[in-house]
Amino acid sequence: MTSEKSNLGRPRKSEDEKVSQNEANQNWREKNKEKTKYLNYRSTARSFIRKLATNADLDELEQLIVEKRNQE
Repeated sequence: MTSEKSNLGRPRKSEDEKVSQNEANQNWREKNKEKTKYLNYRSTARSFIRKLATNADLDELEQLIVEKRNQE
């Protein structure tokens, strides 16, 4: 095996590209505050269910889901 690095995969981003992408992401978040809020809450809820929720928590959430669906 040679010690040369393979040219497979994505090329590394330059520091300027990283800064530009961060600025673009920030601009998108500012223009889409409601969507960002929605995505953050959804992510938090999913993480809670997957990692921390007890059976009692899951029972309560199931009831809340039923109630929410009946409202619509």
